[in-house]
Amino acid sequence: MRGAGCSIRQYAGLATTILGFLLPVFPVFADEHSAGGKQLLWGDTHLHSTYSSDAFTNGNLTATPDTAYRYAKGIPVEHPGHKARVQIGTPLDFLVVSDHAEYLGVIRSLYFNPMESEGLGWRDRLWTRFVQYLLRDAIDDQSGRELFTSILPKPSPDAVTAMAGWDEDRTSGLIPRQPRVEIDTWKTITDAADRHNDPGVFSALIGWEYSLIPGGANLHRIVMSDIGAEQAQTFAPFGFDDSSYPSDLWAWLESTSQSTGGNFIAIPHNSNISKGSMFDVRDIRGNEITEDYAQIRRYWEPVVEITQIKGDSETHPVLSPEDAFSDFETYPYYIQREWTDYVPKPGDYIRSALQTGLSLQASAGVNPFQFGVIGSTDAHTGLPSAEEDNFHGKMATDSVPSRKSGGWSDDARGTFGWGMSASGLAAVWAAENTREAILAAMRRREVYATTGPRIAVRVYGGWNLSEEMLDDAAYPASVGTRAVPMGGELVGVSEGGQFSLLIEAQADPEGAYLDRVQVIKGWIDADGATHEAVYDVAWAGEDRITEDGALLPVGSSVDMETGLTSNAIGAASLTAAWADPQFNPQQSAFYYVRVLQIPTARHSLLDKLALADPEIDTRRPDTIQERAYTSAIWYRP
Repeated sequence: MRGAGCSIRQYAGLATTILGFLLPVFPVFADEHSAGGKQLLWGDTHLHSTYSSDAFTNGNLTATPDTAYRYAKGIPVEHPGHKARVQIGTPLDFLVVSDHAEYLGVIRSLYFNPMESEGLGWRDRLWTRFVQYLLRDAIDDQSGRELFTSILPKPSPDAVTAMAGWDEDRTSGLIPRQPRVEIDTWKTITDAADRHNDPGVFSALIGWEYSLIPGGANLHRIVMSDIGAEQAQTFAPFGFDDSSYPSDLWAWLESTSQSTGGNFIAIPHNSNISKGSMFDVRDIRGNEITEDYAQIRRYWEPVVEITQIKGDSETHPVLSPEDAFSDFETYPYYIQREWTDYVPKPGDYIRSALQTGLSLQASAGVNPFQFGVIGSTDAHTGLPSAEEDNFHGKMATDSVPSRKSGGWSDDARGTFGWGMSASGLAAVWAAENTREAILAAMRRREVYATTGPRIAVRVYGGWNLSEEMLDDAAYPASVGTRAVPMGGELVGVSEGGQFSLLIEAQADPEGAYLDRVQVIKGWIDADGATHEAVYDVAWAGEDRITEDGALLPVGSSVDMETGLTSNAIGAASLTAAWADPQFNPQQSAFYYVRVLQIPTARHSLLDKLALADPEIDTRRPDTIQERAYTSAIWYRP
């Protein structure tokens, strides 16, 4: 174990003085290029502005893409709900404003432009006028959420069941589409991205959300690209009103990539409420996964979202009962809560999906779930706020502490309010801060997620790697062909090869120290059964190992009267050279790293302290252990 001891804090202070935190490369990564000529960039790929229908109906009447980019860059902006001045603590390096493709800008236009009815017949004009009155009443009395959920698809147990009786006229009958409004809105969004894009300094990537939700199963995808506004304005964003099958989205991405000359990817998000359908062993039509399907899906969906405001999607205590840290920011609510109580399924969670992928590789010949992971917010405020002590909620109406303890009752403490997580961030090892380099990093899966803190992590996997390699001045280039970075794959092993990982983790320079570094392994045995194991491989403190080899909790330094955390415990950096003690060259496996912070105050505790009412029950823990999840490294015989 390295990086645990009293000198760590002194070292971190010295590094702060020398570097001034001017670079996105932290002290533990002291070489100039940090990771084979790559730099660590921080961003959010999933943010909604006032042009998303659900954002607008929930009180975001003002925060445009321009607001979002300004906030991400560190510029003060006005909050769309309570109207106070707000400012991000640490600016981002990149941002994707990903408004819903469906009815893009239409709800906002109906509210602000009552006479907007271009291209509509007289019946549609009358109905549109009626809907305008409904919208104005609902939004003005802050009941827009009820209006929005009332028009969602009829609930069903899973996506496949829902699709079996899917109404082909699913998007008509409530609000007629208004193509002119959608085209104008798309131009506004893409022009804003180009204005704020500053290669080498800040990347404003163009994207949107494909919001498929059959039977209430969340199968949304974020689509993002490296193109500019001129190319983007040659098409309209593809939504579920164009097709309710992800395979049609992938086919559209193929043709649009060719027509624009750009690169695209689709990012599955918030899989924890997909009713088992996001990473199922069958496709949405109910068919078994074939080699062709697996190949296409793996290409277009190289990364997935593992953590966001609507909870954490790494794993669940039901699925990983031996993992002491599996019950983290669990979000036990479907979008439509009236159908049933929440039931976690393997198709909902990333770790289970990685295991399923090993099984599908054995049966179909290709692993459709060989993806990297990122975090993002899914905030609908136009503000990418993942900082626990500077969290602005999911919706514009969800950012005032007093609203979370009173009027909204169960909703405020459940699906909204304190039930939401201040999460997450996408960390990208990119050659430079440009649209093209960021998308290229995502395609090769050299990315990872955090739940908010800027925890820097670098991982290499390969054969017979040793701790001395970390001290080589030429590292990581010195490992050469013996190792691959996170997101990579190793095929076959020469005789005597021992699978091993080199891991470096650095605490957020503005945040809490680290508790431990863990390796999560999943594998498939000769009988086709999948397994998982969690290994503690580095930790802060020398006296935490019990006689039976267990690692004791790190403790807590949170002041429960102020919510402040002391770095009197933990480590500023942790490193490890870990060899798999159970490596079997005949078994396919994956390995990813999880880095845990020491406990810090959750935003719900900070709200409770602000309200000065110790009797408030937030229904959430007062402290949490924030974390980072890396993309996996795969081994196959």
